[in-house]
Amino acid sequence: MGGTKILAALINSEEGIIKRIKKPTRTGKNSDDYIKTLAESIDEIVKDSALKKEQVAAVCLGVPGSVNPFTGIIAMAPNLGLKNYNIKEKLEKLIPYPVIVENDVNLGALGVKYYGLGKDAKDMLVVFIGTGIGAGFIFDGKLFRGADYAAGEIGHIKVEKNGPLCGCGNHGCFEAVASRTAIDREIKKDLKNGEKSILKEFASSDKQIKSKALANAVKKDDKLAVKHLGKACRTIGRVLADITNLLNLDLIILGGGVVEALDKFMIPLIKESFKENALPSSSKGLKILPTKLGDDAALYGGIPLAEEFLKIKI
Repeated sequence: MGGTKILAALINSEEGIIKRIKKPTRTGKNSDDYIKTLAESIDEIVKDSALKKEQVAAVCLGVPGSVNPFTGIIAMAPNLGLKNYNIKEKLEKLIPYPVIVENDVNLGALGVKYYGLGKDAKDMLVVFIGTGIGAGFIFDGKLFRGADYAAGEIGHIKVEKNGPLCGCGNHGCFEAVASRTAIDREIKKDLKNGEKSILKEFASSDKQIKSKALANAVKKDDKLAVKHLGKACRTIGRVLADITNLLNLDLIILGGGVVEALDKFMIPLIKESFKENALPSSSKGLKILPTKLGDDAALYGGIPLAEEFLKIKI
């Protein structure tokens, strides 16, 4: 579930992703409009796949925000305009299938653990860097949700005392400094101050600089793009080192659009910064790798989530 699009997929553990569709998010004053779009997406994919009702075991939702998976209540999903909203209850009134809800990055962590590079990892961190920065923790092979199901909000670790304003209302948060949104903001600021770049078309535009445009700029050795992406990478490496010093992880997986588009540029810089800041005793066996599943990680995460909550094998 996203603020601009909804990605739906038909999936099981044997065949993987069988079919997928994307729909633009329906905006409106009534939050129930969003639920109708979800129901339409589910109905469409079931109908197009010629499935019978009894062949659908569950519908799993990945929510970009804090959510209680046991009650189905979204505490807050800012990009969707949803707050204290029981999405499970609302959606189950429109479709004939059980609904299971989880934070989207937690779902991604489950997908990486069971179907990606994390199969052999015991203590793992999965980080997605995009519009914001979110994380999912796997401890002793199991997803860690926290006391109030809000664990993994590493995007709101404060990294600059008087840094940029974050969407959460604080200043200097990790995602306000190192997300794609932050990189976009800083590049545009320099463009408006007269710095040269092949990204000059974005100088007076409200349109965000997409990951592909950033990758193209780096490929052409654009100094402005390289400068701000490099700064973000150094911050990412430092934060990952701090977390590793605390938790002594054995694997960190990085995903999100900007990492997927620029992994060959970003990962070495992140590793360099990580090495400078991590204690050797905490990080000697740790690997930092880009995810190979991309957005599909969260889709695959629906399979173990259904097994956990419904006790069924899909």
